[in-house]
Amino acid sequence: VRQMMWLMDHIFKYTNFGIVSLIHGDFFIRQGRAHRDQQLVLLKEHLEKYYRSRNRKWIVLFPEGGFLRKRRETSQEFAKKNNLPFLQHVTLPRLGATQVILKTLVPPQENGTPAGGDAVIRESKSKGLQWVIDTTIAYPKGEPIDIQTWILGYRQPTVTHVHYRIFPVKDVPAEPEALTHWLYQRFIEKEDLLTHFYETG
Repeated sequence: VRQMMWLMDHIFKYTNFGIVSLIHGDFFIRQGRAHRDQQLVLLKEHLEKYYRSRNRKWIVLFPEGGFLRKRRETSQEFAKKNNLPFLQHVTLPRLGATQVILKTLVPPQENGTPAGGDAVIRESKSKGLQWVIDTTIAYPKGEPIDIQTWILGYRQPTVTHVHYRIFPVKDVPAEPEALTHWLYQRFIEKEDLLTHFYETG
């Protein structure tokens, strides 16, 4: 945990682990159009200031940008307007924070190789991101933990299933349109995976 940095909704700042996350150097991001551009600038500054200086090696991001119950309807409306698949178990991911992280923590690519050759590869192995670990969580009955449970810090013990896929970061597109398509494909796959899981157990 010491080498991980978490990005989370600013509401978590006011939970029982908020002060610990602040001291740890995690980043609380505010949602909404009014804050979007400023938050991305603040995120970039935060990464540059804390990620390497605190010897972080991993960063935890939720690209969908919030709780499913709060985001689902908006995501489905956006999908309908843009001829994208209808998703029930996940929401379409947002590009902003993912793009800032990749631009800030991954060396530039030239033909699949970081610009600058071996020296940059060695540097990136110690200080840059090397992998994207795509995690899909299946909750009992499709009911994730809600904010009240986070605040109270208790829930009846349950079995939670986690599915991982690992991608070399060099295989993740840097260009915005290609990155958007890549992210959408991952979440469409998640939808199929969760649909199958909830139908068959």
